[in-house]
Amino acid sequence: MLNRRAVLTGVASLAVTLSACGKGDGGSSASDSEGGVVGIAMPTRSSERWLLDGKSIVEGLEDRKYKAQLVYGDDDPKAQVAQIGKLITAGVEALIIAAIDNKSLNGVLKKAAAAGIPVIAYDRLILGTKDVDYYVSFDNEMVGRMQAHYIITKLGLEDGEKGPFNIELFAGSPDDNNTRYFFDGSMALLQPYLDNGQLVVPSGQTDFEKVTTLRWDGPTAQKRMDGILADTYGAKQVDAVLSPYDGISRGVLAALFSDGYDTAAKPLPIVTGQDAELPSVKSIIAGDQAQTVYKDVRQLAYAAVLMVEEILNDRVVSVDDSQTYKNGVKPVPAVLLQPTSIDKSNYVTLINDGYFTEKELK
Repeated sequence: MLNRRAVLTGVASLAVTLSACGKGDGGSSASDSEGGVVGIAMPTRSSERWLLDGKSIVEGLEDRKYKAQLVYGDDDPKAQVAQIGKLITAGVEALIIAAIDNKSLNGVLKKAAAAGIPVIAYDRLILGTKDVDYYVSFDNEMVGRMQAHYIITKLGLEDGEKGPFNIELFAGSPDDNNTRYFFDGSMALLQPYLDNGQLVVPSGQTDFEKVTTLRWDGPTAQKRMDGILADTYGAKQVDAVLSPYDGISRGVLAALFSDGYDTAAKPLPIVTGQDAELPSVKSIIAGDQAQTVYKDVRQLAYAAVLMVEEILNDRVVSVDDSQTYKNGVKPVPAVLLQPTSIDKSNYVTLINDGYFTEKELK
């Protein structure tokens, strides 16, 4: 399996290259191969995860003799629309897009369709348009179920007697379609325990609209958690926090540390996460964050590259699901990969897979 260290070698230089490739474009990277040109639009350079996605897709395409034009929207939906428009004008033969705002691309994707350019929604389903052809992602509902199952197991709720335990709920960005899948997957398992009183949300913040975190931002999550602790807790303690992403988890933990958690009298609650980011895996090993969901984005990149190759060579495109992922206009055929739950007991999986080295995790 591809060593993650090798993939990440040059990520920093890639970011520098991207920054130097044109104001407002978010940058680009191209090979000198003779194949067709594929445009790749990633959402942000602020997350190690998205740098790895972009790097992996470029390398996968170049290995198959395609050229790659890679841009990052830096969390600005309008900038991403402009970038995709430039890729279309430049004559790319396919587009791989991880949307910043899943409802902002309809107009520019009409231009892609008019130019005969197939569009692959990468990890985030693009909504409200017929002009998206395929979707490549992980089983996002399963991600949420893994997070909820971890909380249920660690609190010992399944015997029907333990509780009540205090839990607070966090969700991802409201403009990311995956956010709903993660949250609904979690709540499908947690709701029965909320209904029978084994779990209680002291803040009362349970509605989806109240628990989302714009742009998956850690400081935003920290500020919300600070407010919950100040307004709701006191003598009470938090027993679990449903967090959908490692960056949010780190924000939540920062608030908990500031409130005096991580002592014998006030132990840290169970805090879940997603993406197996290096700081959070180290936090898990240290006994702070409890769990994350590992999604090997190298494999996701490979699936997207394979799909491009099938499309551009007029082959039958292999998909796992043709009906479930509806974007409001049509069902989008999808390839779905399976995630893995990681905690202190099995983090060695990340080393065995070459995702991290032992040295990186020290």
